[in-house]
Amino acid sequence: MPFLPTDHESKELTEHENRIFNEDCIAGMRRLPSDIVDLVITDPPFGINFKANRPNYNRISHRVLDGYSDVSRMNYQEFTKSWLAEVQRVLKPSGSAFVFSGWNNLKDILNALSEVDLETINHIIWKYQFGVVTKRKFVTSHYHCLFVAKDDKQRAFHVNSRFSRDDRTENGNSARYRDMEDVWEIKREYWTGDIKTPTKLPRQLIEKILDYASLEGDLVLDPFLGSGQVPVVAQEHNRRFLGYEIVPEYFEFAERRLTTRSYRIPDQTSS
Repeated sequence: MPFLPTDHESKELTEHENRIFNEDCIAGMRRLPSDIVDLVITDPPFGINFKANRPNYNRISHRVLDGYSDVSRMNYQEFTKSWLAEVQRVLKPSGSAFVFSGWNNLKDILNALSEVDLETINHIIWKYQFGVVTKRKFVTSHYHCLFVAKDDKQRAFHVNSRFSRDDRTENGNSARYRDMEDVWEIKREYWTGDIKTPTKLPRQLIEKILDYASLEGDLVLDPFLGSGQVPVVAQEHNRRFLGYEIVPEYFEFAERRLTTRSYRIPDQTSS
């Protein structure tokens, strides 16, 4: 049965949809009614003492916005469980979440998912085109994406949203099968604009998730907005959006991207 909000819940939801908030996501989500979000796409803090202005990934340090808010390794497990518990509560039974993570704290996220009763459907590997140069270990050139659901039997998944059963690749293989494999080779994007946030999920990655796990009009939540890439892409694909960002500079950056089309820095893909 579809979620039918009460009059009070409908008013509260309307006050939050197609908006982003400069606040802690746990406090923000606690104000939401239960069972109202169709899809969560998020890239939470790394918990690795991340240095946002390091000159990696073609960055010029003075062009990167200050203020990245990381979480200490000591508090990471508790923090992760707290925000995921709210995600579990606000998700519809038909909803799902895609949680990105590096390898460092992946075990904490997996443990927290189990503790809050979110079931892992797929463990997706996002393979990108370059990593940080290393001297005493192999180069990390992938990211983890955990596809999880509140209720595996009720979750939505639109298998024909991108390719039909009869679509073929140039080699004559099934295009749908290739697109649905759990290793996604998608290039990182970089910005040539004057200012930027230190991290951003590629547009192509978000679009793929939106296609398979949502429909037009669905509500898409990102608890950790950063640059605002998730709501920007969701809005362009006729989804409602909701998000939280604790860093004022990042929130203002995301808000300008959402409200001023001319401010949207062209997405470019590194070759």
